[in-house]
Amino acid sequence: MSVTEGLRVRGIVVVCPEGEPTLPEIDDVEMVHVPSRPGKADIDPLLGEHDHLVVAGTDADLAAVALRLLRKEQLSGVSLGFVPSSPDSDVARIWSLPTQPLRALSLALRGEVDPVPLIRDDTGGVLVGRGVIGMIRGVAYCDEHIVLRGPARSIEVEPDTSGPGLMVRVTKGTLFKRPSTRYARAFQLGCIPTRPSSDGVAHPRAMSRWTWYRHTEDLRLVRGLD
Repeated sequence: MSVTEGLRVRGIVVVCPEGEPTLPEIDDVEMVHVPSRPGKADIDPLLGEHDHLVVAGTDADLAAVALRLLRKEQLSGVSLGFVPSSPDSDVARIWSLPTQPLRALSLALRGEVDPVPLIRDDTGGVLVGRGVIGMIRGVAYCDEHIVLRGPARSIEVEPDTSGPGLMVRVTKGTLFKRPSTRYARAFQLGCIPTRPSSDGVAHPRAMSRWTWYRHTEDLRLVRGLD
């Protein structure tokens, strides 16, 4: 039985290299094959033709497509479904998405949109899953509140809808030190140069200042069924 039998199929499936091997055989859905972390030439031509894209790939692939929607001012007009290529996807964990390919594709094609926070950074990138900064020394703020002054073993940032938009987890000291968690609209850090990681991809150069903050528009992510 086709995953789309009896369903109103929306949009197309954008298949990134790591997403391809896990997809089931489906004859009635258009697929476009693109490189990992697709860019302007891969995604922009699709935006005038479709108001729903399904990304099959990694969290970083989804972030790359979300970035094109942001740059083209299409966040309010294009919804995104997601078929994770890995069961360890942070996006799937955060938003309770299925990771089994058939279930994930079925939801992504026929599910309902539930807007979620889109996180930006001050270098022009976006975060859709998990951001990590490890082994640092510096001063960090969640909005106007200081959450770090000195060393930390790690800082993790994720989108969150239960508060202003960001969940920030700071782990200080020894291995057995319990992390502290804050919720904010913006996270700012000044530190000894370090390389933040967004959706599993390290920033190309060390940074002494870094900001993650909630964008004014949400990402129209498919999360549930009607």
